[in-house]
Amino acid sequence: MSGTTMRITGSEGVTRRRFIAGTGSILGAVTLSAQALPAAAQAEPAAAAAGPIGDGARVPVLIIGTGYGGSVAALRLAQAGVDVHMIEMGMAWDTPGSDGKIFAHTTSPDGRSYWLRTKTKQPLSNFLGFPIDKNIPRYTGILDAEEMGGIIVYQGRGVGGGSLVNGGMAVTPKRENFGAILPSVNADEMYSTYYPRANAGLGVSLIDPAWFDSVDCYQYSRVGRKHAQRSGFPFVFVPGVYDWDYMKQEAAGTVPKSAVSGEILYGNNYGKKSLQKTYIAKATATGRVTISPLHRVTSVRPASGGGYTVVIEQLDTGGATTATKSVTAAKVFFAAGSVGTSKLLVKLKATGALPNLNGEIGKGWGDNGNVMCGRANHMWDATGKVQSSIPTGGIDNWAAGGAFAEVAPLPTGIETYASFYLSITKNPNRAAFTWNAAAGKVDLNWQTAWKQPSIDAAKTIFDKINSKEGTIYRTDLFGTYKIWGDHLTYHPLGGAVLNKATDNYGRLHGYSGLYVIDGSLIPGNTSVNPFVTITALAERNIEKIIATDV
Repeated sequence: MSGTTMRITGSEGVTRRRFIAGTGSILGAVTLSAQALPAAAQAEPAAAAAGPIGDGARVPVLIIGTGYGGSVAALRLAQAGVDVHMIEMGMAWDTPGSDGKIFAHTTSPDGRSYWLRTKTKQPLSNFLGFPIDKNIPRYTGILDAEEMGGIIVYQGRGVGGGSLVNGGMAVTPKRENFGAILPSVNADEMYSTYYPRANAGLGVSLIDPAWFDSVDCYQYSRVGRKHAQRSGFPFVFVPGVYDWDYMKQEAAGTVPKSAVSGEILYGNNYGKKSLQKTYIAKATATGRVTISPLHRVTSVRPASGGGYTVVIEQLDTGGATTATKSVTAAKVFFAAGSVGTSKLLVKLKATGALPNLNGEIGKGWGDNGNVMCGRANHMWDATGKVQSSIPTGGIDNWAAGGAFAEVAPLPTGIETYASFYLSITKNPNRAAFTWNAAAGKVDLNWQTAWKQPSIDAAKTIFDKINSKEGTIYRTDLFGTYKIWGDHLTYHPLGGAVLNKATDNYGRLHGYSGLYVIDGSLIPGNTSVNPFVTITALAERNIEKIIATDV
């Protein structure tokens, strides 16, 4: 594997660190000519290369967020000859802690684990009847468990966004489902060009099925496959962004363990090809992309001389604001994720910074139908005390029952005799973000009762499996005698829906030079894990934007 230098700018100046570039090659680098930029973009072209961004800086392109959409935009703009500065609220995650690891372990959360919390907020709140959350130091940690509108939204905080904390399941939706996901987008183009480009850029590959069948750390998944197939459900292998050769070495005990040690929720120290190792590494290697971590955008408004005035707060690791900066950008891309982008745009419209945004801002938000459950297996169906944290398979009952279920790990380090699942379901409920002027914040009107369609869809799979196997649901994972994890989502989508809040390529209505390029464009559901679709849509949109707007 080749090495790439990743340059990230932080509050202490420029830090350099060697990152592994990942084994997947980028498909067809976009070769598009850069035309003349507005005057606001032409000043100080070298300043963007020397961050952290300074008060009064002028940049051609400012990208708010470093997740999938923002990273795609940064790479492609840089390849087209444009200097880009990325603003990231979370940390760089390039420096080991006192234990020698960058990320905390799943079973031993500490300050690195959560964004500005003093107690963990784990998706599984209980185990064997006991609450498992613990007190931790307040810190700008990697996982944000944001509670709003009757739901907890889990989001990655740091350079790389959600790629830092997800399970790496890189699923392209079935072609027949695409029309319901993004009805205004040409499916032929997505499946012939942009999904392949996204999969190549992300380094997506499939596990070796023979190795899967032989290794202890996927016993849990093989049990899930057996139970699914015995009840007549198809089990499908799902591609991922893990370095499978590295995982084989982990299982053999020849390299430091990461997935095989159960690392997932709070980052993965070795084998996962997060955006830091793929799109961001390639973007920063161009010399045209720099990043300011621990910076948070609070305002975007038209600048008197053209472009946009962007107000940015610099944070310390306790979450306090240490400086406030005002910069000018010719173009601004909102890539702070579904919740981050939606909240910021709703605030900017309501408070008069961007009053011409249209009435679709904040609407069409959904949870990708996420719901979790566990099943208690018989003693002869042990799932293994060693479980790889990277899921590789799913149960597809979308056509018949509206559910696709990951066979998920439960990496506790002990034998649990439990099968655990995260279901993605066809839930039609959509929420909206609104500005609460009295409280000075954005609210979400999601209701916990809206999860019932997700539970009903998941039951089409698991009721049948329990009946066939003579098993029952676990009731000790989400509280006392509670079967369904219906209180959360890992896959927030919508809030600035494509072809409604924006045009069909993410240009915000009402303002030239403002774009949305993240999961907020997708109206609430992708039928599978969403990050490949977010990446592919970003590849499609940025290609058009570079060709016509830059």
